[in-house]
Amino acid sequence: MKHQNHTTINQVFVFLEIFEKEGGIQSYVKNLLDAYRSLNSQTEHEIAADVFLLRDKPGCDNPLDSYPLKFHYLKSPHPKLGRLRLSAALLQCLWQQRPNHVFCGHINLAPLIQLLCQPLGVPYTILTYGKEVWNRLPSLQHQALNSATEIWTISRYSRDRACAANNLDPQKVKIFTCMVDGNAFTPGTKPPALIQNYGLEGAKVLMTVARLWSGDIYKGVDVTIRALPAIAQVFPEVKYLVIGRGDDQPRLAGLAQELGIADRVVFAGFVPTSDLADHYRVADAYIMPSQEGFGIVYLEAMACGKPVLAGNADGSADPLQDGRLGWQVPHRNPEAVAAACIEILKGEDLRCNGEWLREQCLAQFSQDAFRERLNQLVNTTAAAIPTKAIRRSPSQVEANVD
Repeated sequence: MKHQNHTTINQVFVFLEIFEKEGGIQSYVKNLLDAYRSLNSQTEHEIAADVFLLRDKPGCDNPLDSYPLKFHYLKSPHPKLGRLRLSAALLQCLWQQRPNHVFCGHINLAPLIQLLCQPLGVPYTILTYGKEVWNRLPSLQHQALNSATEIWTISRYSRDRACAANNLDPQKVKIFTCMVDGNAFTPGTKPPALIQNYGLEGAKVLMTVARLWSGDIYKGVDVTIRALPAIAQVFPEVKYLVIGRGDDQPRLAGLAQELGIADRVVFAGFVPTSDLADHYRVADAYIMPSQEGFGIVYLEAMACGKPVLAGNADGSADPLQDGRLGWQVPHRNPEAVAAACIEILKGEDLRCNGEWLREQCLAQFSQDAFRERLNQLVNTTAAAIPTKAIRRSPSQVEANVD
């Protein structure tokens, strides 16, 4: 006999894109949806969700497209047409299915979600990640954020900045941090093929994975390049491996040339996610004095047993556990970066112990921890839904008949 109180929670997710490009937000969302698929084995409710994707097209490589997720691909060659298609499809879903909750995957979609959900009495949550909500938002986005039932964000820093800039109630904001796949990112020896390919034989290797866009100089690649001459005075064999692509690479290469260290900086270009673990293994340290909303890359490096350096005034305080697991320095200060890198390369600090570092990282940011946190958040959301709004499932009807 089925449990008398078995209920089905029907939810909706709306994102800009997940599969058309790679990036930190895309990785986070993929992990979220993958964890969501496992919730039926963890929660007292049966859950299912429609996922609307504004900029992804049918036929994209989507390993998540199976129950309890149903994907709707709405990409159009004309952005305005895509928005209209999304609006129409989402309104039809809300009107016909009356889902219990909508999760808005980006602040740019929030005004549309508010417009469609509020008249129908459908509660919604807005997911935020970092700098997109760190400053005062335009009126429509600000109104949609304030009207949301909940706001999820990935770090304490992002919560605090968003609340201060937009006069939000901190109690409405829930922290849902990033995760790292400890099975994919593991320690290992330096792959000889990559060492040879990048000319890193005998080198002490510092590494950064980042978009090299002129609008993203906050990543700190230029700061690390400026720190290299001082580091080289102590470690003459040091080299800097930069993974990523973008329109800022010529400026960065020119800076290295100007400083006389062009032979120490290796631009690897784009590296697919499947090959990243081997590249972390090449490194002796992961260096990114940035201003991040969180920084998944720090977790990936630590899971591979690599010491990490981050900025001291951003969301990286969460993965680095307020400096317990890594070095935090002023993010635009080459002297501070150089001093920390020298300390890291000496390897005398506990934070350089790869086995300990991986253990501490996975204790808080593993896939299992991520799933448990999502389970708590979804159950909290479900508990807030009035009983009459929760759909009766076929199994509930069977239970009543029994």
